[in-house]
Amino acid sequence: MLEEYRDRIFHCLKCGACRLSWEVSMPICPSGVKFGFDSHYAIGRIALARGVLEGQVKVDSELMRRVYTCTSCGACDEQCHEAVGVDPLQIIETLKSIAVESGAIPPEVRDYLKAMTVYGNPYLLPASERGAWVKNGQVKPFSGQEYLLYIGDVGSYDERAKKTASRVAEVLTSAGVSFGCLLDRELSDGNEVNRVGDKWFYEVLAENNIKLFEETGVRKIVTLSPHAFNAFKNDYPQWGFEGEVVHYTELFSRLIQDGSLKAAGTGTVKVTYHDPCFLGRHNNVYEAPREVLASIPGVELVEMERNRNNAFCCGGGGGNFFSDMLGSGEMSPSRIRVREALTTGASIIATACPKCFNMLDDAVKAEGVEDAIEVRDISQLL
Repeated sequence: MLEEYRDRIFHCLKCGACRLSWEVSMPICPSGVKFGFDSHYAIGRIALARGVLEGQVKVDSELMRRVYTCTSCGACDEQCHEAVGVDPLQIIETLKSIAVESGAIPPEVRDYLKAMTVYGNPYLLPASERGAWVKNGQVKPFSGQEYLLYIGDVGSYDERAKKTASRVAEVLTSAGVSFGCLLDRELSDGNEVNRVGDKWFYEVLAENNIKLFEETGVRKIVTLSPHAFNAFKNDYPQWGFEGEVVHYTELFSRLIQDGSLKAAGTGTVKVTYHDPCFLGRHNNVYEAPREVLASIPGVELVEMERNRNNAFCCGGGGGNFFSDMLGSGEMSPSRIRVREALTTGASIIATACPKCFNMLDDAVKAEGVEDAIEVRDISQLL
């Protein structure tokens, strides 16, 4: 598998562009910042790939532990692609695929994949509980409505994310949007399965989802999670999916522009927005969330120094939300991000991803700054 990237691997100049954002001259790689060694930056992982390709390095779980701290945030690609053209993330994720095929994955990743295989979700809970977030019948089962509201694993099972799912559904209902949910019929989108390297299992999940969408007549999907948005929009077409896919912030922005949705103000408040990697860097959706925030009376949007394509990852991508390969501590990406948010003077960190929400919410508590700043999903601010 690495052979097809041979030219790119040997083209790495070891310039270190993957360490910093060129535009703001600040650290950009979350795992590199956390651990500090080259083997946790793209520059070191490309060197490992070269060693594997030439048979100089043996693939084992300890070696791959370094690779699996990659959050798939895409920051290295952002810095390297235009300057050098190596596209490190594709090579890093190919290393993960090699690890899966050779059985050289760390135990944390193994346990995540086992849970997905046995239960269909990482929470070890039955599919019958996927619709438990619905309050008082506020959501109808999908039966040909204009949109399928896809909730995903985190929104279905995590207590904090359930509240966001309910809120998004409430906003869509108030705007008169025709939508329904699959509830206990919903399947995992598989984005994280893909990002940890299990390509075969990801294809199975994708094909099963596409079959379900075809059987139920799904043509348009609005997602709660940027991770599902990325999977449906960018990967599923290779298996024949042709539906329209939007993230809920994109739909909210459209509804605000056509007058179907109007935000109520809650007084003057400074808000800083954290760009989820799979909404921003992976899909270039930067303006829609900011347009929604700008429409809320009283909200003053103040940007962190690292924002949009230079945003710093919360640390939850690439399966890390479930495997916790990055671990905690003062230098964990989420805590660094909270400290960066505090420098803006904002009292609210807004985001549009249930994984980012939990990562940052936990970091606020770990930093002990609950009285100074809180995390809110954009839907909650409406």
